[in-house]
Amino acid sequence: MPLFQEQLMQLAVDCAGFSAAEADQLRQAMGSKRSHARMERMRDRLLRGMAERGIDGPTAALIYEKLQAFADFGFPESHSVSFAYLVYASAWVKYHYPAEFAAALLNAQPMGFYSPHTIVRDARRHGVQVLGPDLARSRRDATLEPRTDDVEPVGRPWRGFHAEPSHLAVRLGLRAVRGLHDALLDRIDDERAVRPFADLEDFVRRTGATVDQVEALATAGAFEQCFGQSRRAALWAAGAAGAARPLVRRDGTVVETLPGVTTGTEAPQLPGMTEPETVAADLWATGISVGKHPTEFVREELARQGVVTAADLRVLPDRSVVEVAGIVTHRQQPATAKGTVFLNLEDETGLVNVICTKGVWSRFRIVARSSPALRVRGVLERHQGVVNLVAGRITRLPISLAAGLRSRDFR
Repeated sequence: MPLFQEQLMQLAVDCAGFSAAEADQLRQAMGSKRSHARMERMRDRLLRGMAERGIDGPTAALIYEKLQAFADFGFPESHSVSFAYLVYASAWVKYHYPAEFAAALLNAQPMGFYSPHTIVRDARRHGVQVLGPDLARSRRDATLEPRTDDVEPVGRPWRGFHAEPSHLAVRLGLRAVRGLHDALLDRIDDERAVRPFADLEDFVRRTGATVDQVEALATAGAFEQCFGQSRRAALWAAGAAGAARPLVRRDGTVVETLPGVTTGTEAPQLPGMTEPETVAADLWATGISVGKHPTEFVREELARQGVVTAADLRVLPDRSVVEVAGIVTHRQQPATAKGTVFLNLEDETGLVNVICTKGVWSRFRIVARSSPALRVRGVLERHQGVVNLVAGRITRLPISLAAGLRSRDFR
């Protein structure tokens, strides 16, 4: 049973008399986007070489079948060793330094399989406190600071799973806020190095931030601690503060208003945001919820209907018929899966791997492909620590907060 490309190359040399150059051509054919067509062109040479060495009939056909099938998904051994090392090293860093690991992944975005929201949720489940962007404390990228005692979770236990809290917290960087381009982030860094921003008007005057950018920062709660302005109060003041923004005339001259003359920045008494509204604001502004997960707001109702969590699946009996619900993080359909589609659902306790056979996907395709959150009923499969749910029925999970999240589909 060949596992690596190098073994296939040696097989061609030993069984079909390939030269080193021909074996390398075979390697290139297996790794090509048009691998099937290139492999087919080499078929006659392979069969002829095997026949010369007394290998023909069903045996020759079987060897060629293995070569051709390998072209669908083949790996060089050197790549496999490299990936194995990366997995081991990453797992070690994540276990011993979970806050540093999460911050590093956030700062490397865009990259990898998981979205920043999923990275943050996983970090929280592993005892890491994640704090939202703050104009005074946040840098351009995510940073680390001592954790506070007033924000949970502190290593929350989920059905036997427990993470010790990290002594560090991850502070989201300002580049996580929508609409903040590099030029503005540079100006914020430069101005902040001179002196702290005094208030919202001073921030706009010195950085030239637009109303849209100020509103995005206000929605993300970036002015709450530094200026003492709630999200709604800062949103109220954003439009008025925009009048303090320097204007550049056609001839290149810059016109500025006098400090302190901007009116309308003092908001009237406004009601505070509810928890769902705060989560919705976070998701709109950054795509990340540092507070509750959207499914937590409907968990009580889901539990009454018998819907279990991702953590529950670790202890339920194998082959149980169960129903789960969560936000869709991925939809995948590998070419080698013969029509099977794989979904990943995320709830407040973790991730669920959902397997949709070709027939199930065809039946529920419209709702399964278009809904940001789903309920899935199916058969639980547990084997050697791997948990999957083989879907039998898929329905939409009506949760408005899910609209703020985007899945990574068919990549």
